[in-house]
Order: sequence, then structure tokens, then C-alpha cells
Amino acid sequence: MSQSEATLKFEPLLVREEGPVLVVTINRPEALNALNEPVLIALESVLSWIGTEKASHLRAVILTGAGEKAFVAGADIKQFENFQPRDATAFARRGQELFQRIEKMNLPVIAAVNGFALGGGLELALACDFIYAAENAKFGLPECTLGIMPGYGGTVRLPRRVGPARAREMAFSGAMISAQEALQMGLVNRVLPQAQLLATAMETAMAIVNRAAPVAVGAIKESIHHGMQLNEEKAHELEARLFGDLFATLDAREGTRAFVEKRKPKFQGK
Repeated sequence: MSQSEATLKFEPLLVREEGPVLVVTINRPEALNALNEPVLIALESVLSWIGTEKASHLRAVILTGAGEKAFVAGADIKQFENFQPRDATAFARRGQELFQRIEKMNLPVIAAVNGFALGGGLELALACDFIYAAENAKFGLPECTLGIMPGYGGTVRLPRRVGPARAREMAFSGAMISAQEALQMGLVNRVLPQAQLLATAMETAMAIVNRAAPVAVGAIKESIHHGMQLNEEKAHELEARLFGDLFATLDAREGTRAFVEKRKPKFQGK
């Protein structure tokens, strides 16, 4: 898919392929990349496309925001003004389902947070496998200051990432924290100068692509994601089953054979 085709197909996102890595940029800088209906539709479309044969060559995804001010500064609040409870519940479920699709993708997904990640923006970043942040990044769940609460998984994923006490503090107060504070509490993996953010995310994505078998990455994601929701005994059972399943794949055979033959493996994602 050419750059022009991707831009047209997925507006208001900018979508580009850099070899096996797909870079998805939320492109509403005039609105601090706030989530609205067109953005949600475009994200759904990108995820559906990633699941097709045309995208079978992809091995990793980087998600970021346009400009230097914001990753995603939350949802478009104007749409909430006339919501009734049924509308709000449907809105939350839609966003949850979309973010769960991101979380459960077989591909590794890196969030490159280049500024504000507030409300739905933080929830979107949390749906990714891990977060790299620019030095100017700010994180928060300010929904309580509007008389509402997070609805796209913030009260589910944040306590699992940083612990329930820190999650309560952020969600109860609505306060923003800096990139360095986010690093200290384990919310983000690395803090980088703005100019180095995307390049470093790409380096990590390519390191995964060049070293790891795609089927192994998918199984590891499944084991961690589901294992976090199980007790230790059940989590170990899941890990053992996934470990066993991999031995039916071509990638496992290729990886072990390449090790014995002292050469670099040629993984096919099968």
C-alpha cells in the first residue's frame, strides 16, 4: 500500500509502512489529536486491514500523535453534552472493544507518546504493549474533573500497570504527572528527547523484528495478557500450553534448527 493510498483510506490518521513496521499517527494536531468519531472509525479500519493478507508482512506497530504537543489529549468532550446513560455506556463499550483489539493483536505495539496523553489518550497508550515518552509528555486521567470517570479501560489497565494506590491517586485527583514521574512508577519504559522518540521506538521495533519469531511474540503476548488475570497455578498452565503449541509451528522448528546450525533463523510467522 502506498503512502497516498494509506492516507486517503485511513484519514484522519497518517499511516506509513517502514519495512515490516507500521507507523500510525493520529493526525488532529489542531485539536491536540483528541479522539472523535472519525478517529475511532479510522483506527478500527487500520486494525481490520492489519488482519488481512495484504498486511501479513507486518511485524510491529508504532502508535503516535501528530505534532509535538500531544499524543492524544483525550476524547472530544463536546460530544458528551447531550449523552444519556445508554449513549454513554455504548460509547464506553465501543472504545473498550477497540482498545482490546489493540491489546490482543499478535504484533507488538509501541506507544510513542509525544506530549499530552490524557483521558482516552492515556487509555490508548495503556492498550499498547509498552510506552516510550518524550521529555515533555504529560499523563493523566482528568475525567473526574468533568463529573465522570474513565470509560476506555483506564480503571482496569492503569492499576495493573502501576498498582491500585497510584492509579487511585491519579484517577481521584485528575492531576497530570510528568514523563519522569511516569518512568519512576513504571507507567513508561523510557523517557527520551522529543527528537529521538520515534527513531528510538523504531529501533526497538526493528530489534524485535530482527530477533524474535512472530509466532513466539504472539504467544508471549497472550500468556502475559491472560496470565495477569489468572492465579499463578492457572497462569503456569496457560504458559505451558502455549509453549507446547509453538512446537507445532514452522518458526519453532526453524529457530531451533538455526541455533544448532549456528546461523540466523529465517522466520515466516507460521
